[in-house]
Amino acid sequence: MAGRIRQSDIEEVKARTNIADIVGDHVSLKSAGVGALKGLCPFHDEKSPSFQVRPGVGRYHCFGCGEGGDVYEFLQKLDHVTFTEAVERLAARIGFTLHYEDGGGGPSEHGNRARLLAANNAAEEFFRSRLSAPDAEVGRRFLGERGFDSHAAAQFGVGFAPKSWDELTKHLRSKGFTVDELTMAGLVSQGDRGVYDRFRGRLVWPIRDLTGQTIGFGARRLLDDDKGPKYLNTPETPVYKKAQVLYGLDLAKRDVSRLDQVVVVEGYTDVMACHLAGITTAVATCGTAFGVDHIKVIRRVMGDDNSQGSVIFTFDPDAAGQKAATRAFGEEQRFSAQTYVAVGPDGLDPCDLRLAKGDDAVRRMIDAKKPMFEFMIRQVVDRYDLDTVEGRTSAMRGGAPIVATIRDPASQNGYARELARLSGADLQDTLRAVQAARRGERSAQNGSPQGQNATSGANGAQPTVQAAAGLAQLPNDPVSRTERETLMVLLQLPNEIGAERAARVMQVPFTNPSLGVVKDAIASQLATLADPGWVDRVAAEVPAPFAPLVNELSVASVPQMGDLTAYARSVAGALIERDLLREKAELQLRLRRTDDPEVARTLGRAMMQIETERRRLREE
Repeated sequence: MAGRIRQSDIEEVKARTNIADIVGDHVSLKSAGVGALKGLCPFHDEKSPSFQVRPGVGRYHCFGCGEGGDVYEFLQKLDHVTFTEAVERLAARIGFTLHYEDGGGGPSEHGNRARLLAANNAAEEFFRSRLSAPDAEVGRRFLGERGFDSHAAAQFGVGFAPKSWDELTKHLRSKGFTVDELTMAGLVSQGDRGVYDRFRGRLVWPIRDLTGQTIGFGARRLLDDDKGPKYLNTPETPVYKKAQVLYGLDLAKRDVSRLDQVVVVEGYTDVMACHLAGITTAVATCGTAFGVDHIKVIRRVMGDDNSQGSVIFTFDPDAAGQKAATRAFGEEQRFSAQTYVAVGPDGLDPCDLRLAKGDDAVRRMIDAKKPMFEFMIRQVVDRYDLDTVEGRTSAMRGGAPIVATIRDPASQNGYARELARLSGADLQDTLRAVQAARRGERSAQNGSPQGQNATSGANGAQPTVQAAAGLAQLPNDPVSRTERETLMVLLQLPNEIGAERAARVMQVPFTNPSLGVVKDAIASQLATLADPGWVDRVAAEVPAPFAPLVNELSVASVPQMGDLTAYARSVAGALIERDLLREKAELQLRLRRTDDPEVARTLGRAMMQIETERRRLREE
């Protein structure tokens, strides 16, 4: 069994890793002032970004839910890996060879996630290599008939699973993987005749997470004697959670963030068609309906904190497509971005449209998108016979609840007029129906969990800041603000503040008890000021309930100033000067009370020294 990773290696991997790169694989980050980045928190649902990353100190913190820590803690909490697995993953990312103590000679064998990812990667290589084999002609023909050549297959990692009982199993066993690992990865199944390959005689697409690691597969039926489902996906595994995965997002994420746009299509070939046609923001769900977890992933990647972005859904015109549209509309208000629907001519999906009319037709289809509200209103109205009074009235009443959900009052009035026009109903009757639907919605919201604030957690509870010593709980008086900002620059800008001034700050008694605990921890580590791991050492020194406060102080935004050194020194200088003024006031009080000339002269010299130190502070 492998031993513990050498501590110096743990620190070296962290020092070589830019936390912004790791967080950026999951969250769209934007500048938040000097040395700080912000985005939507991956740990709770929120409308406005309160998640902040400070690469200079290697830490993150969410000022909404209180989650925070270093890059290892980020991976542990988000991907549910062990500490050892987090270190090993980052070491592999930067090509660093880890050393193990206590007799260990290699990576942890209990690192299930790493082993499952390795098994999936080996399976992908196997499938891709088999796409050129003679028995894969049926797969190559399927791709060719849909307009995809070998270059397209390679771009998306498409492969072929041979029609064999256990060819993949034998191949992976020869690579050192156990049956238990292959079963846990969802690559093999257990039957009466023993272990057999899950995917057989099928075209296979690798499903990857945001970092590009293969976590599962989707396989399309090709053979007439295959009695399984049309598409067969990897089952739920420790690394593959289908409700949280979007096919193609690893390829699309940069353009999704850059363009503030995502196009949600219905299948793997539709994603391929869109990307090859230049719609590089296309993604698809993997064997499950589009849901809340998918929305959370999209919002984090988009940085969806305003109404400038666009989420475009494509739906087939059949009954299944209509059902999918209704489900998507039910979650529409979870987006800050505007939502749209794009439907191809003659009901063609992106793959068939590209095959029939070319890449430009796919681009025109997306450009011709309609607002989600307009699409849904038309779907309702089209159900009724508008040649009758009853039909027009029913269409108007059916569309009113949709209009009532529109948040912008001006848009709501505009869509009410559109509903009246499409249904042929009287405008005033339509406006009254919309208002009645709004009243009913508010009543339902007040009496149900759905009516709670959109920033609530999954269980409907409002996210709370850490109870122990959080920044939000500190008083905002001038003295506390000065103490707080001084600790921020000490943790974030130790080089700029300088060792001498930092040492002088440590002599200042703090009025706020929580901040005083952090100051004492800094004082205990002052000899290593600005050395790598500075914040980690301070966080380790404070009592456990105060560690979140250290993290918040190390991540919170400092005012954007041109000269960081001048800013850091001025903040610390203000705290020191406040203390000097306190000392001077005490000396003056003692001077007024003494009748001893010698004591008076001593007090006078002490006050002159204070004034000298104050002048030096201002000149430095």
